[in-house]
Amino acid sequence: MFVAGAGGHLTEILKLNSLFSKYSYSLVTEKCPATSFLEEEYPHHVFYLVRNSSFAHPIRLLITCFKSIYLYFKLRPRYVITTGPNIAGPMCCIGKLFGSKIIYIESFANINTKTLTGRIVYKFADLFLVQWESMLELYPKAVYKGMVF
Repeated sequence: MFVAGAGGHLTEILKLNSLFSKYSYSLVTEKCPATSFLEEEYPHHVFYLVRNSSFAHPIRLLITCFKSIYLYFKLRPRYVITTGPNIAGPMCCIGKLFGSKIIYIESFANINTKTLTGRIVYKFADLFLVQWESMLELYPKAVYKGMVF
């Protein structure tokens, strides 16, 4: 399962699309005009969560949590791979709780600061990747493999 919010996070996760042809996959993102092309490009593999489901929007966050539980049990992923942000947190927590391996890729946009989702998921991710060597100072147990671009 590949999980990413709309925008740059989704652009980063789609750079991993060479994996889509090698494995059974699902793509989970936010429903908005910017993601409407996905259904045509990846038919039967795209699932949507609520947009702007951050701690600043507690009702949307709660809806995202419940929908994430539903999607998790519908899709039963062995791996949850994400670049964040908000929608990724609940799915990573649910995945970890029910035995999926969690692979988190910290955002390319962050060179010297941690993301909120990264701070949370770092504590339990099976593999935590950073795209800048400088981020190893903030996440000492992370792995630097370069950029996804």
